[in-house]
Amino acid sequence: MHANWRIGSLFGIPLFLDPSWFLILAVVTIINAGTFDPSFQSILAWGTGLIMALLLFASVVLHELGHSLVARSQGIQVNSITLFIFGGVAAIDRESQTPGEAFQVAIAGPVVSLILFGLFYLLKQVLPLESLGYTVVSDLARINLVLALFNLIPGLPLDGGQVLKAAVWKATGSRFQGVHWAAGTGKLVGGIAIALGLGLGLITGELGVIWIALIGAFVLQNADAYDRLTTLQETLLKILASDAMTRDFRVVDAMMTLHSFAEEYILTDTHTGMPYYAAAQGRYKGLVVIEDLQVIERSRWETETLESIIHTLSEIPTVDEKTSLAEVINTLESYQLQRLTVLSPAGTVAGVIDRGDIVRAIASKLNLPISNAEIKRIKAEGSYPSGLQLGAIAKATLE
Repeated sequence: MHANWRIGSLFGIPLFLDPSWFLILAVVTIINAGTFDPSFQSILAWGTGLIMALLLFASVVLHELGHSLVARSQGIQVNSITLFIFGGVAAIDRESQTPGEAFQVAIAGPVVSLILFGLFYLLKQVLPLESLGYTVVSDLARINLVLALFNLIPGLPLDGGQVLKAAVWKATGSRFQGVHWAAGTGKLVGGIAIALGLGLGLITGELGVIWIALIGAFVLQNADAYDRLTTLQETLLKILASDAMTRDFRVVDAMMTLHSFAEEYILTDTHTGMPYYAAAQGRYKGLVVIEDLQVIERSRWETETLESIIHTLSEIPTVDEKTSLAEVINTLESYQLQRLTVLSPAGTVAGVIDRGDIVRAIASKLNLPISNAEIKRIKAEGSYPSGLQLGAIAKATLE
């Protein structure tokens, strides 16, 4: 996997270049140089082409900076701005809390581009008509207008899609519905762009129009990713701990001596890794942590009982049966636990849940192709699949 290059920061926001940016920089430079000198023999034309390309990307940076500064004014952490082959992207820590705030962040970029268009348009009015400066400024005005209008197309991942999401969110009260509508529009726009680009390429023979298809593929792919991520977030809120938990635990007598427990369970129990809960007189006392036995002298094992070393249910992290998977995941990650105890409404141990149980429940709900062998690996290693960052997704879902 390639790494991005950091080239500085703006208003404390790190600015990165994706390696793909250099390809589009070269393409834009060549196109602009050819505009000024079709023979490509003029050093001035090449220099002007490069400056035009750099000013284009400066406009993109300012566009993304508009999003970033409005997001930061809402208390949202902006991690970076990255330039890549299809433009730029601002990486923010979380989404806006209300549809109104989401609209403000979404519209900020196009507004910046429209302001730049207005400034360059006014500037060209005072420049000599046939001068190089007039041509450059005119192109910059046109580019920023196109940048604003293109981004206002109402489909994710474009800014217009974010505006549409905010509008549907406001109308329905559901952010998820907003994303699904805007993602659906984005997939439609992407599909049309792919068909248009390929069709024009076949009809005209011009390779340049293939760029429309490439942009369409980018929009389609990202809109689909938004849609799938939102479906996953909804699933994390709908599935409850009771739906995913198992009863893979053992209940032992709290009055049993440590020596008897070690001989009867630790040395002979084949259910390795299964948690033990101590109970007495029909009531759960707490969790037995095997490692605690190691700090007690063997001479005391004959007299001390499990009750002396248990961690009561009020002391350990627990969730109740009605807790959403998003909250379960967040608790697991916050405490860096292997598993969680699930309590019934009566406060008794109803089950246990670990990362493997979570992934299995999600896979069953969404028909994901995750094998039993992978579930066992997740349970053993306590880590989610590399392509399923559930910790970060659950955190974002609850914010």
